[in-house]
Amino acid sequence: MTDTEGAADARVATDAPVTKLSPKDRRKRFTDRVLAEGQVTVEDLAHELGVSQMTVHRDLDTLERQGWLRKVRGGAAATPSALSESTAPWRGDAQVAAKEAICATAPAVAEPGQAVITDDSGTTLPLARALSARGAYTVITNSVQVIDELTEEPDIRVIALGSEQYAAFSASLGMSTADTARGFRADIAFLSTSAVDNGHCYHQAQEIVLVKRALMAAARRRVLLVDHSESGRQVLYELAPLAEFDLGISDELLPQEEQEALQSLGMRYELVAKGSRQG
Repeated sequence: MTDTEGAADARVATDAPVTKLSPKDRRKRFTDRVLAEGQVTVEDLAHELGVSQMTVHRDLDTLERQGWLRKVRGGAAATPSALSESTAPWRGDAQVAAKEAICATAPAVAEPGQAVITDDSGTTLPLARALSARGAYTVITNSVQVIDELTEEPDIRVIALGSEQYAAFSASLGMSTADTARGFRADIAFLSTSAVDNGHCYHQAQEIVLVKRALMAAARRRVLLVDHSESGRQVLYELAPLAEFDLGISDELLPQEEQEALQSLGMRYELVAKGSRQG
């Protein structure tokens, strides 16, 4: 082999992809990067896996349609906006201490033996774990995470709602899920939302609002679980007035003006300290 041929081979080796992945595995790598970093560029993704920027754009288009991320100029982001909801892993990793404190307190309003509804929000897993530690319940949910967490708990009866799965949200959503939810009557629904502003709850996704409204209608009492980061935000679709909830539970960092707004509405609410644990 001549020196020229050897140099050419070296260039080919350098330009070749670091690893050859299937489209599914490549998109999983892209999703993991976005969830870990919040926002990434097309250029960085293309360089990391040795693919063209056009390939990255096609993959991001697919992931956006599936709800895993949203495309922004020059890249992709996981952070929610007024138009798009973030994925289940991203929501679960946000304000963890506040969510755990809220969910440690929340089950105290549900007596063992009652039928309880939970939604697919970021409070899903800590709430499910807190419920399972308190005793026997019937849990009605559209959350795949809750189903997986509680299915093998001997004292918990799990009723799964719906059939249309949205992988990015780890949940069943859509009309069939909402219709199924309306056929139940539960004692308490524990629900969360993306934003609370001016006496109302809001969410970015119509399909999620549709199911949450059905879950609210299926419960005798409704408890709203929101951490302080959801207050004062503006997103697209109204879920419900705060007056339709019997109780709100938030963390101690809820702004004073939001507390005063709740008081003016006559809404009962509780604030919990991060790291607090209830028996």
